[in-house]
Amino acid sequence: MDDLALAADLVRDAGALAAGMLAEGLSVEHKTSISDVVSAADHAAEDLIVERLRAERPDDAIVGEEGTADAGTGRTWYVDPVDGTYNFLSGLSVWCAAIALDEALGAVYHPAVDELWAGGPGLPTTRNGQQLPRLEERRLEDVSIATYLHPTTLHDDARRIPLLRAVQGAATVRMLGSGSVELASVAAGRLGAALHTDSAPWDWLPGAALVRGAGGAAEVVEAHGHRWHIVGCRSVVDEIARLVAG
Repeated sequence: MDDLALAADLVRDAGALAAGMLAEGLSVEHKTSISDVVSAADHAAEDLIVERLRAERPDDAIVGEEGTADAGTGRTWYVDPVDGTYNFLSGLSVWCAAIALDEALGAVYHPAVDELWAGGPGLPTTRNGQQLPRLEERRLEDVSIATYLHPTTLHDDARRIPLLRAVQGAATVRMLGSGSVELASVAAGRLGAALHTDSAPWDWLPGAALVRGAGGAAEVVEAHGHRWHIVGCRSVVDEIARLVAG
C-alpha cells in the first residue's frame, strides 16, 4: 500500500474508533485549560495509528499530539487523532482525525459528514476519491477567512492586532474549532482562507498538504514574534501575509 492510501486508511479507522467511543461515553482530562481537553478516544485513536505505522513503516519517525515521539531514519509522520476535541466532547460535529507525512501528503477524515480528504503537492487532493477542482485566484475581500484567537491571548497586541488587520479585509469570518477541517474546507473552496498563529505541526501539515494539492498556497510567515500559518489561493495568501506584517 502506498503512503497516501495508508494515510487515508489510518484516519478513517481512527475517526471511526473515536466516534464509536464517544457514543459509548468517555472519560475526560484537562491539559492546560478548561478548553484544552483530551479524552480516552484521543489516546486510543493515536494508539491505533501508531501501532499500524510501526508495523508498516518501521523506519519512519512518528510524532503524535498525545505524546508519541518515535525516532526514525528520515521521514516523519505527524498524527492528530482527534482534532477539535473540545467540539468532539461538546457534541459539535466539527472534528476530525488527521495525519501528514512531512510536507509530502496529508489525510483528514471528518466522521460527521463521512468525508475523507487526501492529497499533497504532487498528489491532487481528493474528497471521497473524487479530485477537487483547482483553486481559482480571488481577492481577500471576496472570500471568507477562518481563524482562532484564544481568550487568554487577547492581551497580546503582537498577535491580536495583525490578526484583526487580516480578518477586516475579508468578506466574513468563521471559527470552526478544528484547524484541519478548516484547511480541508479551504482546499475544497468552501472557505477562502485560513489564518492561525504558532500552529503545532499536526495541526498544520495535514491540511496544508491538502491545500497545496488543490493548487493553493500554504505559507508560514514570521512577523511580530509569531509564526503565521496562512492558506488559500496564492493571491489571498500574499495579501494576508502583507496585512499581518503591517
